[in-house]
Amino acid sequence: MDLATIVGLLGAFGLIASSISQPAAFVDVPSILIVVAGSISVVLFRSSLAEFLSAVSVLGKTFKNKIDKPEELILRLVELATIARKDGMIALEGQDIPNPFLAKGISMLVDGSDGDTIKKSLNQDLASMKSRHTKGADIFSAMGEVAPAMGMIGTLIGLVQMLGNMSDPKAIGPAMAVALLTTLYGAILANVICLPVQMKLRNASDFEAANCTLIIEGVLFIQSGGNPRILTDYLAAFVSPKARKKLEAAA
Repeated sequence: MDLATIVGLLGAFGLIASSISQPAAFVDVPSILIVVAGSISVVLFRSSLAEFLSAVSVLGKTFKNKIDKPEELILRLVELATIARKDGMIALEGQDIPNPFLAKGISMLVDGSDGDTIKKSLNQDLASMKSRHTKGADIFSAMGEVAPAMGMIGTLIGLVQMLGNMSDPKAIGPAMAVALLTTLYGAILANVICLPVQMKLRNASDFEAANCTLIIEGVLFIQSGGNPRILTDYLAAFVSPKARKKLEAAA
């Protein structure tokens, strides 16, 4: 689990809840339906069903922290390059490789694919992955845009109903409170949930894409028969200066 996501989400809702003295006054089912169900309906209208459902599956990346560290990938590639250099490409068969993108690249090496084929295939997988992630992030970005607008629509509906009942002064206050709740729900849905999820997904996609690019370079290096001793330096550009020091120490 991604600790930052859990702490941030719970912290935001915790701070909001701590300022509420009467929780029951902040619950209104019609307002929730207008904002939440309305926002989902509008976003679904703007996109295809497949895109919408894919966004739900991509949402899991917000809470999971399974992206490999680039320095660990480099060390693994050096190990694989050493095996291939010493015993041939066929010796890479059966190696335990949890990363599916790296596993595909190594499988193609074992099958004897040429460098152009490997590069084209892996780059196509990378492009498809980035497209899926972008579409998923765009769904939550759209939700972040629509939710405040739906909140305003709910507020206007509430105000119209309130103004239609001005003859009863006691009903004005509660009606106004309900009208404002939709604006509150829209702001929370957009700024506490949807927009942070969208940013988190884009960041995760960027990190994963960088790892895939690193893997492509490493696999092509192995395919070309390069010396494993210089592979670390060759891939060092993909990691931070701090991580480079760890790689130098592990070399």
